[in-house]
Amino acid sequence: MSAATPASQALADLFPQHIDTLQARTAEALQRGGFDHLVVPSGNLHYQVFDDRDYPYAVNPQFKAWLPVTRAPGSWLVITPGAKPKLVFLQPHDYWHVVPAAPAGYWVGHFDIVVIRTPEEAAQHLPKDIARCAILGEPQSAIGGYAPNNPQPVVAHLEYHRAFKTAYEIAMMREASRIAVRAHRAAERAFLAGSSEFGIHLAYCQAAGQDANDLPYGNIVCLNEHAAVLHYTDRDRTPPRPTRSFLIDAGASYGGYAADITRTWAADRGSEFQAMVDAVDAAQQAMCAGVRAGVDYRQLHVDAHLALMGILKDFGVLKASPEAAVASGVSAAFFPHGLGHPIGLQVHDVAGFAASDRGGTIARPEGHPYLRMTRVLESGMVVTIEPGLYFIDMLLEEVKRNGHADSIDWTRVDEFRPYGGIRIEDEVLCTDAAADNLTRPAFAE
Repeated sequence: MSAATPASQALADLFPQHIDTLQARTAEALQRGGFDHLVVPSGNLHYQVFDDRDYPYAVNPQFKAWLPVTRAPGSWLVITPGAKPKLVFLQPHDYWHVVPAAPAGYWVGHFDIVVIRTPEEAAQHLPKDIARCAILGEPQSAIGGYAPNNPQPVVAHLEYHRAFKTAYEIAMMREASRIAVRAHRAAERAFLAGSSEFGIHLAYCQAAGQDANDLPYGNIVCLNEHAAVLHYTDRDRTPPRPTRSFLIDAGASYGGYAADITRTWAADRGSEFQAMVDAVDAAQQAMCAGVRAGVDYRQLHVDAHLALMGILKDFGVLKASPEAAVASGVSAAFFPHGLGHPIGLQVHDVAGFAASDRGGTIARPEGHPYLRMTRVLESGMVVTIEPGLYFIDMLLEEVKRNGHADSIDWTRVDEFRPYGGIRIEDEVLCTDAAADNLTRPAFAE
């Protein structure tokens, strides 16, 4: 066996503490729910309706929280407090498809591993008293009587605490960011070379070494006015003429963890639109620096509205004051989404609204229906910070209908409309001290 790489050795050193943390969380979650065992299926393949083709497989997040295995359908985890975790690993006899490789790596010594050849064999390796099992997964994962029950006390506790990343998880997320940044640079080069949206997307995937089955979400690749569609995924095959602007929101995966990064460029680096991009970028970095323990994420979001309206005021788009634009709802026409979201095992990670680890929700601020995070920031949380400014016809027409047309210089809107919009996004780790940006260092390498 070859010697471990520095990266794998670092993960090996961090993994035991990660497992200990999950064990402690699980023991408490099971106690609250009145269960003895946590049973987690990895998930199964699903076939398309009236067809014999399966949808792309997506592993159960509760499964990949324990180990960096993302392509093992039909496998199961059993966690019993005080015992070594058990992995029931499906490695079928199959000559039609690639069979998952045998478990290997820094993590295997932390599990009792049983290899099975058929999905049905899993049942004999699961706890006998099904009533004492909290089974977390989708209904299609059921084998015999082992059907996911997803008890609320167990799920609420585990999901709430997923917000607090272990050192192992942070290392995984830094690597996912490095992969994504490498691909973002390739995408920028393709844009400057005159490529189409589809061509830029292919350049991104090539540089990341990941395709649609690997990426944590579908790449958003926008040229010109397409950037005004928040989740634009059509990817034209022909570049527009002229090409004015480029927005890309794209991530990468590493060991089950997601990166989520957005950048915007102008084709003409000396243009007024590029100056606006630079202004948003500077404001975004200030917002990232505001990620501190004890700060209410809702307030960061409202403050972002004020900062962005200040930029529009400076560029002559907004005639009203930033404060008036926020109070009247005009700001939401230019910045219609939330400032960001938790991120980790999922791009939009869970429990962003959780009031506690027993359940309940923290409401969004009035007038901000799309914010995905309302918790107070605490050390160990990782969130995205993604302010944006857009020129969206549908929303601008609403401003007129609502009687606030005088708040905006429509001539200036028309000048920026062909560029679509701007979004800048980084991932930021909250600490007890200064914010730790997981994205920017990779761009600086």
